[in-house]
Amino acid sequence: MSTVINDNTVALMAIRVREEHPMIHHITNSVVMNFTANITLAMGAAPVMAPSITESAEMAGYAGALLLNIGTINPELLESMLAAGKAANEKNIPIILDPVGAGATGLRTNAIATLLSELNISVIRGNAGEILSLAGTTGGIRGVDSLVSGSGKENIFMGFARETGIVTAVSGETDFITDGTNWIKVCNGNPLMGSVTGTGCGATTAAACFAASGTPLLQSVAAGIACYNIAGEIASGICRGPGSFVPEFIDQLANLTGETILNKLRIETNL
Repeated sequence: MSTVINDNTVALMAIRVREEHPMIHHITNSVVMNFTANITLAMGAAPVMAPSITESAEMAGYAGALLLNIGTINPELLESMLAAGKAANEKNIPIILDPVGAGATGLRTNAIATLLSELNISVIRGNAGEILSLAGTTGGIRGVDSLVSGSGKENIFMGFARETGIVTAVSGETDFITDGTNWIKVCNGNPLMGSVTGTGCGATTAAACFAASGTPLLQSVAAGIACYNIAGEIASGICRGPGSFVPEFIDQLANLTGETILNKLRIETNL
């Protein structure tokens, strides 16, 4: 895949996910499990949820990507994540981490620190408050919600990605994805996407689906998030409100075509 990212390469990446049908192993939070499974299917990949430590490592070995989400973390689930993550690392399977609520409580902050220290994480996707917390800035999180905007903080995000070697995706009015040197801004989306539970976690799923099917990771992650946001943008213009948004969103994501991507994609990049 070319290092250039544009409407044509994003469309080709979306087609490749549907052709390859990668399995995405989720160890995720109980609030979003059904929603993210449906997002995975709508993008053309195959979801599996195997949180038990008795099988999580074995299942990771079959996956195209491993997604770890700490939204409802507990000590037992953390141990399962570590086991699965080590199995994924042994087979060079990308690990995508969603640090839900990082910085809000000691449990979450310590869980993220453990995962980062013991595993080779490929991608982190979170809101501005979560990523700023990981970068050493406090006070940006209330529960699992960001209290700060990522606007004007791109250098902090790039510094974190450069220091850790992890592709870092920060959600917001404009999503910012960076590997520490290069960056891509995804300008698609709609505020209604933030009015229902799970859309942030769903963006991490979108990143995982595309990370499983292609490198460079920076471009793949940005492409996955762009397709996800395009579908949300279209659905927001059709639905009547949050209640009807979710089924319309899944429909639009499942029916997303290369032509729609070509017509709708709005990105900026220094590539």
